[in-house]
Amino acid sequence: MDQRLTLLTVGVPEVAAARRFYIDGLGWTPTLDLPEQRVLFVQVAPGLLLSFFDAGLLAQDMGLPPDAAPTAHGIALAHNVGSEAEVDAVIAQAVAAGATLLKAPRRAEWGGYSGYVEDPCGVRWEIAHNPGLTADADGTVRMVPVE
Repeated sequence: MDQRLTLLTVGVPEVAAARRFYIDGLGWTPTLDLPEQRVLFVQVAPGLLLSFFDAGLLAQDMGLPPDAAPTAHGIALAHNVGSEAEVDAVIAQAVAAGATLLKAPRRAEWGGYSGYVEDPCGVRWEIAHNPGLTADADGTVRMVPVE
């Protein structure tokens, strides 16, 4: 198996709430929006889609009972930006769009600056400035410890 990820699917209790937050609130552009099938796809990186799928239907698709529907509470997605001020601005934008502030931005133990929000569907996001994380023009990500 190749070391790559092309689609990250998050089970959400209400796809319409995800749509209101990401498309209407944050201004993201859908790649494919299928309200009747209760799934929304957005491109978040070259070759990578993030899918918001009705949690019950996702459980069914996995062959699981509805009460075993996967949720996003066991993970945090990260959005890295270029400065501390940008962290503050993105968190403020997310909160204005309906996110709940989990942790106000602050200096992190690892040397950067970050905070956390939770979208209306329970998806948790870290918004961070990590000066040790860079991406080359070809998309290769490099990480070094931050002092």
